[in-house]
Amino acid sequence: MLMQIGDVSKVPEFVQKVKEKKALQYGFGHRVYKNYDPRARIVKGLSEETFKILGRDPLIEIALELEKISLSDEYFKKKNL
Repeated sequence: MLMQIGDVSKVPEFVQKVKEKKALQYGFGHRVYKNYDPRARIVKGLSEETFKILGRDPLIEIALELEKISLSDEYFKKKNL
């Protein structure tokens, strides 16, 4: 999915397609967690430590922007995603 988006600047366009049901967004919406997945906080912290050592993959920047927009967008909030 991140490779399909291709660039951070294209994330808003992708999110709009998701809202129009023209694209699927993976990683948001878990049948058990109706709010932010508590495992994600742990993984995010560990990944930042790892990036300091190994460097960041450009796809990470896309993922972070997608997360930021999705967590703040009313569409996703209403659906508890």
